[in-house]
Parts: sequence; C-alpha cells; structure tokens
Amino acid sequence: LAANGICIFGVLMLIDGTFTLPGLAGIVLTIGMAVDANVLIYERIREEMFAGELDLRGCIRQGYGKALSTILDANITNLIVCLVLFQTATTEVKGFALTLSLGICATLFTALFMTRQIFLLYTEVLGKRTLPMLPVVVPAIHHFLEPKIDWIGKRMAFWALSLVAVVGSLVLVSGRGADMLD
Repeated sequence: LAANGICIFGVLMLIDGTFTLPGLAGIVLTIGMAVDANVLIYERIREEMFAGELDLRGCIRQGYGKALSTILDANITNLIVCLVLFQTATTEVKGFALTLSLGICATLFTALFMTRQIFLLYTEVLGKRTLPMLPVVVPAIHHFLEPKIDWIGKRMAFWALSLVAVVGSLVLVSGRGADMLD
C-alpha cells in the first residue's frame, strides 16, 4: 500500500496535478482495490499451500496465476468507467476519474509486479521454504475460514431478499424522479 501511494502521488506531482476532495475519494477507492488484489493473491497462495502438492515457489506461481484474471477483470472494468467519466463529467468528477485511473495502474503494478518480486527475494535470495500465514500456523483458523454452509440450498431465501431489495430500490428511484440526477 505504501508503494502504491508513492506511485500515485509521484505521478500526480510529475503531471503537476492538484489534489482535491474528489481526488481523495479516488485514493480511498484505490486503497480498497489494492487491498482486495493482495487478499486475492494471498488467499490463492494459501489454498495452494493447503493442497500440499507444490513447494513454496510453485504455490506462489499458482496463486498469482489463479488470481490474475480476477484482478485484471476488476481493474480494467474500472479503467473503462474512469475513461467514460473523464470524457463526459464535470471538472470535479474528472479529477476523481484521473486519480482513480492512476491508482488502478499503480495497483496493478504494485500487486502484480512488486509483490511478486518481494516473494522472489523471499524465496530465492533469503532461501525461505515456508510462508508463515496465520491459517497455516494455526490450523483451527483454517477450518474457521472454510465454513461448511450450503449456500446453494439457501438460494430461494437470497432470491427473495434480492427481489425485495430491487423492488425497494426501484420505488426509491422513481420517488426521487429527475431530481436524483442533479
């Protein structure tokens, strides 16, 4: 996250960008996306470690490989939204879109490249063969993180809940009318 922030603020200084309140919102959203990307990677590595078929380097390689499509999908989708916002919105929203775009690029760089290089240093230079993640060290936590809940069996209740939420949203939107877009 620190490297991500340094990249964002470095590019903002390079282009002589002004840091505004909408820009701060873009930074906050970027931090959330960066945390999400790293959690995806680490969880995939943890899953590979529990499978027990690979050494640490193989687990890291497989973890990054399995998380890559999800991370790229989420970030590229947001970049498309930022492009549309930057082309069509007011000045304040353009600042949000620019800062968020820079943050997305920084997130992709730090999550997919920098952390991989840190793992490379950890395994190759320092010669480590284990990764002491809490669920690996304390197996009871691993069992807690993988509950045995039949989500598919509960689908009717979730469909009903979703239908209520959609109908409620439509009622609220129609009640506000055109004033909602101001």
